[in-house]
Amino acid sequence: MSDLKMSNIPQMTVGKTVEKLTVLYGGAVQNGVPFKTLPSVMLWGPPGVGKSQAIRQIARRLENDTGKKTRVTDVRLLLFNPIDLRGIPTANADKTLAIWLKPQIFQMDDSEDVINLLFLDEISAAPQSVQAAAYQITLDRVVGEHKLPDNCVVLAAGNRVTDKSVAFKMPKALANRLLHIEIEGSFKSWKEWAIGHGVNEKIVGFLSFRPNFLMGFDPATDDLAFPTPRSWEMAGNLLDLSGGSVDDCFTLLCGLVGTGAAMELRTWEKIWRELPSVEDIFNGKTPPVPTKPDALYALVSAMTAYAREHKDDLMRVSHSIAYALRLPPDFSMVLMQDYMCIAPEYKEQLLSVPDFTHWLSTKGSLLNGRTK
Repeated sequence: MSDLKMSNIPQMTVGKTVEKLTVLYGGAVQNGVPFKTLPSVMLWGPPGVGKSQAIRQIARRLENDTGKKTRVTDVRLLLFNPIDLRGIPTANADKTLAIWLKPQIFQMDDSEDVINLLFLDEISAAPQSVQAAAYQITLDRVVGEHKLPDNCVVLAAGNRVTDKSVAFKMPKALANRLLHIEIEGSFKSWKEWAIGHGVNEKIVGFLSFRPNFLMGFDPATDDLAFPTPRSWEMAGNLLDLSGGSVDDCFTLLCGLVGTGAAMELRTWEKIWRELPSVEDIFNGKTPPVPTKPDALYALVSAMTAYAREHKDDLMRVSHSIAYALRLPPDFSMVLMQDYMCIAPEYKEQLLSVPDFTHWLSTKGSLLNGRTK
């Protein structure tokens, strides 16, 4: 059996995938189109690129856009046998026929104010016998004798065979039942997500300066620790829990993103210690502006993190925007773009700040139509 070719399917970032699929499912809800008429979706990509994160983002966006509750049922097919998907056989009441007890994972809320997302994760890591059992789920929306509710969307994800992770070739019959998308790593998309979700500012600042370190997965090597969006998020959590010092948890960081990336982060952290006081900036003081690009990236990240923590204190945010007018134009633009990623609809709040409208009137052309 020939391997599936990735060259003939679309490549999209996590952000673009979330946007496209949210519009698709949200449009179906708005127009009363049954989910069963839509194709099930298969997300391909290397380990840690953000496939599972995309499903959670879709759920949150659908909840915001439709006003319905969203429930994600995460099924790790690698852990299942074919019989697990159908349920446990038992006798009927008069002991004349065998019936199948529905697995608990398929016990979904079928009310109209709920959207269920059935996420078949690691489908490419499941043996072909289990993949074959997924045929009915992806197309017919049934599992043996059990039917998925009408309010259920089916999505799947898995690694490519070329990633040299645990992966089996997908049968063409199953592949033809799916809408395929290959998830590609994108620093811009990841950064927007990271700012909105409060990923440690040192991680965001370092990767802003060295975006090539976001994704370091290489299937040709046997490295166990390597940088990916997932491992950087975990590294940020580690820094948050350990007081924020790279030196203090350097060895543990090496175990997450690899020694090379951790060493680069530790070297870059020295710049962080020499930054002007961010608190002074937000209090309306005017400390000197750094001149080196690495320090400017660090300062932008630190200011964004501080603004996120104090996003409703628009007076302090206003002081930081006044300071931003003194930054080099490119960094001033990056800072304002990052501010607009702090929270949904935060740009509307910023438009009530005179210093922000002044920044738009003097520097807004730098955004080049990329405002949201």
